[in-house]
Amino acid sequence: MTLRILEDPAGLAATAAREFAARAAGAVRERGRFAVALAGGSTPRSAYELLARDYADGVDWRRVHFFFGDERPVPPDHPDSNYRMAREALLAKVPAGSVHRMRGELPPEEAALLYEEELRRFFAGEPVPRFDLILLGLGEDGHTASLFPHTRALEETGRLVVANPVPKLGTTRITLTLPVINAARAVIFLVSGREKAEALRAVLGGSADPRQYPARLVRPVAGELLWLADRTAAASLNEK
Repeated sequence: MTLRILEDPAGLAATAAREFAARAAGAVRERGRFAVALAGGSTPRSAYELLARDYADGVDWRRVHFFFGDERPVPPDHPDSNYRMAREALLAKVPAGSVHRMRGELPPEEAALLYEEELRRFFAGEPVPRFDLILLGLGEDGHTASLFPHTRALEETGRLVVANPVPKLGTTRITLTLPVINAARAVIFLVSGREKAEALRAVLGGSADPRQYPARLVRPVAGELLWLADRTAAASLNEK
């Protein structure tokens, strides 16, 4: 695991965009394509906008295949949709090889099954899909993707995608499971803001219950784990 602390959100977004572009170039060179799972939320949006603006000619976008780490149970044009955010910030501005969205407008169980089928088709021959890169965020409660504390998705070992009920939010989210996340060649967390500081300390501190802080369960088996945090998010890391 590597932690890099950036001065501010702008530095975080710029670093994330550079990491994305570098990994895309390497994957295309070595395997002919780049398969990435995008994160939702406000922090990655800035990185996506930078990619669209500053890397329009620096990434072979026609060989980039976009997937998603999780989705809310909403239509693709809904303000809460992770797909809508990514489309507005990046996907509508680059000639992507393909975009594979989670169908949040469908019943969550159906959407999860359809997405698992889509993953198995795309990653044919791989028992567990191996993404080149998975981008993740960190919630104030320690969740990542839609793997929330003490939810049943944390125990899943066979499915690639599940509908995960989140009682405290009164909803059910669609999410990649830990076996998929931990099979990735690289996982990058993007963490910004003082409100994330305590969760970041708990996740990186080494003693917190991983069922309470699910981001601690992200441990790539044969891949890189990189945490990018701005200085405010990292403010509690050196506190006693």
